Amino acid sequence: MSDSQTTVEGQSAAPPRPLVQLQPRQWLGLGIAAAGLAVALGYAWNALAPLPGVREALLLGSGAALATALGVLPMLLARAPTQRTLDAMLGFGAGVMLAATSFSLLNPALAAAQEGGLGPWDRALGVGLALLAGAAMLMTIERLLPHAHFFGGAGRAGPARMRRVTLFVLAIVLHNVPEGMAIGVAAAGAAAGAEAEAARATALAAGISIQNVTEGLVIALALFAVGVRRSVAATIGALSGLVEPAAAVPAAAALALSSALLPWGLAFAAGAMLFVVSHEIIPESHRQGHERWATTGLLLGFVLMMVLDTALGG
Repeated sequence: MSDSQTTVEGQSAAPPRPLVQLQPRQWLGLGIAAAGLAVALGYAWNALAPLPGVREALLLGSGAALATALGVLPMLLARAPTQRTLDAMLGFGAGVMLAATSFSLLNPALAAAQEGGLGPWDRALGVGLALLAGAAMLMTIERLLPHAHFFGGAGRAGPARMRRVTLFVLAIVLHNVPEGMAIGVAAAGAAAGAEAEAARATALAAGISIQNVTEGLVIALALFAVGVRRSVAATIGALSGLVEPAAAVPAAAALALSSALLPWGLAFAAGAMLFVVSHEIIPESHRQGHERWATTGLLLGFVLMMVLDTALGG
């Protein structure tokens, strides 16, 4: 055993080294880049804000991001939940997303296609193809973009820790994009539709926010497990939700520019969400042998989202 691996008896091991050690010039460069990004985002927002549904998408997406940040609080203020509880929470999130896909995205997509004058076969096939296109997009990105599986964790501490954490962060972005898209297209539909559509968009955002609480905690715990400091892991988990408003605003803007895309946009977002549920959340919730707990959570989450959509959407 090498000297670097030994510790003096009775003394704790040295704390893990920071993932990144930046020089002052590098911090300056990052600050300049951040300032430039802020200016570019300001110009983009001034151009997109007048479009119908964009402000609502930003508001609902920001609420979902806040829920992700709230999810890391148990890690900072209390003992982390057991693996069985986490699996039940993951199942609950999967149930919420499945019900949101069915009641908040696919049903409105079919209704919007019917209002556009399409017959039963045309709207059913069109929505089905758009759903497959959304899933295919996520599947293609998942294959082309190197990343660690989102809920599977970022690996164990070691020489390649930085690379694993980077891949894990990319997986977080990949996972949150369809949720943000779903909020954005729902907000665009609410801006172009009746009061019931606005309530349905609110129900969708509420359901996604509920499952984001679990998501934020899982992100922080997975990063902490590979040696990232507790405070840094919690910060990354809290900030990961910002992907959702960032995806919601362009999605709402695209549909606002062409309302004819609404049914296909809703179905596209539904397909992307279905891919994430099937490819990431359900397998991970069953991985530790707590299938019964995960399935119970899924059923409860599905029912809760169904009730929210039905009660608020009328």
